[in-house]
Amino acid sequence: MPESKNCAKCGYSSENNSLKFQNFLCDICNCFAPDEKSDFERYISEKTSSDYLQSFRNFFKAKGLLQKQGMIRKASEGEVMSRAPFGYQIINKKLVPAQNSDEVREIFEEFSNSKISLRELSKKHKLSVNGLKKILRNFAYIGKIRFNGQIHNGSHPPILSSTLFNHVQSKLEKLGIKKN
Repeated sequence: MPESKNCAKCGYSSENNSLKFQNFLCDICNCFAPDEKSDFERYISEKTSSDYLQSFRNFFKAKGLLQKQGMIRKASEGEVMSRAPFGYQIINKKLVPAQNSDEVREIFEEFSNSKISLRELSKKHKLSVNGLKKILRNFAYIGKIRFNGQIHNGSHPPILSSTLFNHVQSKLEKLGIKKN
């Protein structure tokens, strides 16, 4: 079990407290902590009670939980979770294939059917290697949404066949290319 660390400002004890300028801070105190070291030292010297901040902790915990539940609900209903992946666009809150969706198919087919390296393929399509890896691992291209470690059916049309997508996943795994 991870060790609890006391917040230098309010004394709140939690294993989730983060380190700033060699001082542990709770989420609430860290939220308001200055980024300049001299201002930070003055901020830390003005102590406050953990009890005074408890209502903030309860509110933010409940708000974060509600937000996450809403996002899980959206994902399970196949709704858009964030910005559109490469090859899609958002129209009326729905993912639809964009004009460059053919380029996504081309990337997958080229990677699947040739001995081209990720670096060469990324240069050819003017992408970073990490950007290319994200594209090659993105379930959106087969009409699915990945969120919170689970895969849900999306409400958007796939750009690729599951077969091509799975071939690429197998090749990435065989090459030892780690997931993002």
